[in-house]
Parts: sequence; structure tokens; C-alpha cells
Amino acid sequence: MINLAYHEHATPNFRNLVVRPMWITLKAALRTFPIIGRLKFLQAHGQSKPYHGQVTPLWDEEKISDMNQYDRDRYSALSGQTYAADRETTDLFPNFERPVTVMYPYERLEEMEPWLFVPGNYNGRIGVIWETCTACKACVRICPNDCLHMETETRVNVLDMPEEGEEYHGYGVELEVGGMAARRIEGSKEAAASFEISISHEAPPEEYEFGEVINLSGNTVSVRWNASGTTEEVASSELLGAEVDIVSGRIDIGRCMFCGLCMESCPFNSFFMTNEYDGMSGFTREDLWFEADRTRVLPIQHAEAVDRELAKRAEKQRKKAEKAAEKKAANEKEAAAKAKKSASEKSNIDGAGSEA
Repeated sequence: MINLAYHEHATPNFRNLVVRPMWITLKAALRTFPIIGRLKFLQAHGQSKPYHGQVTPLWDEEKISDMNQYDRDRYSALSGQTYAADRETTDLFPNFERPVTVMYPYERLEEMEPWLFVPGNYNGRIGVIWETCTACKACVRICPNDCLHMETETRVNVLDMPEEGEEYHGYGVELEVGGMAARRIEGSKEAAASFEISISHEAPPEEYEFGEVINLSGNTVSVRWNASGTTEEVASSELLGAEVDIVSGRIDIGRCMFCGLCMESCPFNSFFMTNEYDGMSGFTREDLWFEADRTRVLPIQHAEAVDRELAKRAEKQRKKAEKAAEKKAANEKEAAAKAKKSASEKSNIDGAGSEA
């Protein structure tokens, strides 16, 4: 018979098979009791921390560095926040009132304890940045459940977003009679900066009001606003060019399985899986049809992706403008050469006539 060498806690006997597992289970349960759980003999190898009121950082520097700029700005302020995993921060509080669960939907975690509510990379409702969408329909073709549909949407192109003095200013849509114009709504910048898509459960705030250009006169533009139907004289410096495009606006959330294929297939960084966990329910099928305003994502929330797309399109427009300028210069040079040749021939003819 071969005698195997065992650790004293691994020897197959009654103590190790029955007594010790039961004692370990009892210790784990006793650690959850306030005050008692802090006793030294309950700590694993005399080194484990007590169960209640532990200081746990919400975010560490490594996680924050992996976020995009929008989330980094939001969560950096919370990086120093600490919390207890069991929602208890003292030994005395559980003796008076011990919270068991959140009474959803009447109570919400983001309202009761917002420092605990960090959805992270949760795949929630589909969101679209309409300013960068080109209506290529790649998302519609790849959707396995046919939950994306096309409709018209008036929007501001991403090339019109840079303000005067910025690098990519001047490559957008030009104002013209019969075309569309947009004017930023007062206070919309502040509203967009404070909008939290993961907890708002509603359409983002509108940033622009749209209207039809009726007349252009110097620096003044006559615009008929779509919302009110009134005509107003507006300074051209206050307006941006707008477009009416076919975009994949309506999304049937009832058919969506949140696979993210639409986001992966989008070549223009327009589709995103938001971290909105709520607001995707209703009493009828029609309640799950999200129109363009409900699926919209504000550009400020994905500024890095918008900036990449803006740089790409601005470079394309710059090259296009350079080619047009070169072609125009070549045509002018050719026309000048023809005019010079024609003048020379005429001069020769006139000279020959005078000699005769």
C-alpha cells in the first residue's frame, strides 16, 4: 500500500470533510453580522477585512483611462467616492433600518444612491448621432431582426458644427434660397452638457430650430420657421446650413436584440449602444417604435468619434476644393492662351492686309 503525503487540512477524515467545511461556512455567515463580523477569530488566516462599511473606490485610474473623453469627464469627479458593497456604511445603521432591495420602478438606484449607479459598457438602447449619418443604409442591411427603418430627418451636418475661427470651419452647407437653415436654440448648449442619457429615459433636448430660406439679402436672411410658420429676418452669422436627408430614424426596440451589429457596421461612427437601461417598455407594440428624436445621441456625448469623422470629412472637402481650384486655374490659363493666340492671329492678318 502506498502512503500519500497530504497536507493536514487535505487529509480525508471526518474533521476535514465535515467539521471544517461547516465551520468555514459559519464563519462566512458570521462576518455579515454588524460588530460581530469584525472579531479577529472570524478573519480568514487572521487577515481578511470585516464585511460591513468597507472603503471601496468607485473607479480606479486604469478604468478611467480606458473611457472616452465624455465618460472620463463625468466619472473623474466620482473617482474619489467610496461606498460599501452591502449599501451599509456603519455598524449601527443596519440595526435600525436595513435596506433589502430597491422598490423599482417607484424607487431608482440613480436617485437613491447615484454613486453606485454606473452602467459602464452595458448594451442598452441604440443611439444615433444624426449629424454624422449619411443614410448609407449599412445598418439596415445588416440588422438580423429588421428593426431599423428609414424616414426623413432635418439635421445639421457635422461639417457645419465648427464655429468661426476653428480649424474645420467653412466646409459645410451654404445657405441658398429654397434650402434649409438652422439656428441654435438658446440654452441648448447647457442643456446638452447636463443631459444624462442613462438616467433620463426620454428624448435628448433639441439643439436647433429649422426653417426654409425665403430670401438672401446681404448679411440678412429671411427664414420661415417650420415649428411656428412665421417668417423672420435673421443675421446670416446666426444661421447654419441644414439638410433634409433619408436616415434610419425609426427603431423597433421590440424586435431589437441589442447585438450591436448596426454599431459595428457603421462606417461613419454614427451608431452607438447607449447605457440607457430603462425607458424601453410600453403597453403596446407602437410604444416600442422609437422615432429619430428618441434615438438621437448628442454629439457632445461622443465628442471624440464626432471629431474623427469631422476631420475625415473636412479633409475630403479640402481636397475637393483644391482640385476645383486647380481645374479652374487650368481652364483660365487655357482660355488666356487661346485669347492670346487669337489676338496674335488677328494681328498677323491685320499686318498682312496693311502691307497689301
